[in-house]
Amino acid sequence: MMTIRRAAYPLALLIWLVLVSVGLAQSLPMATPEEVGLSSERLAVLTETLRANVAKSEIPGAVLLIVRKGKIGYFEAFGALDPQTHTSMTKDAIFRIHSMSKPITTVAAMTLFEDGKTGLEEPVGKYLPQLMKLQVAADNKPDPEADPSKLTLVPTNRPISIQDLMRHTSGFTYGFFGTTPVKKLYLESHLIDGDPTNAEFVDRIAKLPLSYQPGTTWDYSHSTDVLGRLIEVVSGKSLFAYEKERILDPLGMTDTSFYVTDPAKQSRIAEPFEKDRRIGEGAVIGDPRQAGKWESGGGGMVSTAMDYARFLQMMLNGGTLDGKRILGPKTVAYMTTDHLAGVVAPGPYYLPGPGYGFGLGFAVRREAGVSPFQGSPGEYYWGGVAGTAFWVDPSEKMFVVFMMQSPPQRVHYRSMLREMIYAAIVE
Repeated sequence: MMTIRRAAYPLALLIWLVLVSVGLAQSLPMATPEEVGLSSERLAVLTETLRANVAKSEIPGAVLLIVRKGKIGYFEAFGALDPQTHTSMTKDAIFRIHSMSKPITTVAAMTLFEDGKTGLEEPVGKYLPQLMKLQVAADNKPDPEADPSKLTLVPTNRPISIQDLMRHTSGFTYGFFGTTPVKKLYLESHLIDGDPTNAEFVDRIAKLPLSYQPGTTWDYSHSTDVLGRLIEVVSGKSLFAYEKERILDPLGMTDTSFYVTDPAKQSRIAEPFEKDRRIGEGAVIGDPRQAGKWESGGGGMVSTAMDYARFLQMMLNGGTLDGKRILGPKTVAYMTTDHLAGVVAPGPYYLPGPGYGFGLGFAVRREAGVSPFQGSPGEYYWGGVAGTAFWVDPSEKMFVVFMMQSPPQRVHYRSMLREMIYAAIVE
C-alpha cells in the first residue's frame, strides 16, 4: 500500500500543477464572438485586412486579442515573428512594449500609496533629494534653430510631486522627438548611454533643466523612469523585484520582465523589419536578450498579449484577478480619471489628442466626440513606440491588446483597429 502512495504522489502533484495552469487560463476563457456581443462577420474583415497587410509587407506580423464581458472573443496571430528568418508569429510571442511599461510602473507606485508609504502630493525630492531644487527653462518653445546653450533658467515655483510624475506634469521631457531647446539638451546629454542603474539615471537627469514649471504643462517624459527609481527607494527593492512581487507573480504574468535572459524564451521574441529598428532621434529598438542594469519603468519592459491582457482584466475588474487584489476599486477609478482638466495645459507635443485628458499612467477619454477615433467616455489607453497598444472601455466591458514591432505603422494601426473593432460590436 505504501508503494502505491509513493508512486501516486508525484502524479497527484503533476495533476495539481496542471489544474493551476488551467485555472490561470480560465480566468480569461474563450468564447465565440457572438457570445460576447461581437460580429464574426465584421471580425473576419479585420482578419483579412491584417493578413493582406502582412502579405504586402506593411507590417512583419502581429497578435491581436479582444476581451469583452470577461471572455476572449478574438485572439489571432498574423505574419512573421521574425521577418529575417521567416519564423511564423505565435500567440505567445514576446514583444518590446516600451511605454506600455508605464501603466505597470504606475500601478506599482500606487500599491505603495495604498500601503500608506507615499502620498501623491509629496515632493519627489523627499525620496530623491537631488530633485528637490531644479531649474526650469524660461522659454522652451519648439524651434529647430534654437541654441539650447542660451536658455534662460529660473528656479521651480514648487517641487515636483509624485502625482506630477504619474501624469507627466513634472517638467521632465524626452529627447528623441521634438525640437524644443530642452529636448535638444536631453539628446546631447546621452542620458542612458553606458547602461546606468536607475539611481545613476536620476543623478544624470537631475543635472538638466525642466521644460516647464512643475504642475503646469503636460509634456511626455522620463517621469515614469524617475517614478521607477522612487519605487526602489521606498520599497528597498529593485524595480523588477518589487513589480514581480506585487503585480507580475500574483497576476501570472510569467513572460513580463525587463530582459529575456532565459534561453528557452528567446526564440519567442518578435522582431521588426531590419529597416524599422529606429524609434526616434538617437534611439533604436534594442535586444532584450542582453541583460542590462537599467530597468526603465517608462519604456523597458517586454510582455506577451496574454500577460498584458491579465493586467488589463485586473484593471477592468477594479483591481483584482483570480482572487488576487493588486489595487482597490477606488484607486483604479482614481487612476483612470482625468487629472489635467482646468489645471494643466497641453504641451506642444500633446500625445493623447483631442477629447482626451490624462490620469495616472493612462490617457483618459473625456467625451464620446471630439476625438477623430471611436471610444466611450471613461475609456483609457496607451501604447508603445515600437507598435504595441491597448485600450480599455469599461462601458463596453471590453479591452483590446495589439502587439506588433513596426514603429512607422503604430499611429495608423491604432486608429484603424479602433474603427474596425467598434464596428464589430453588435450588442
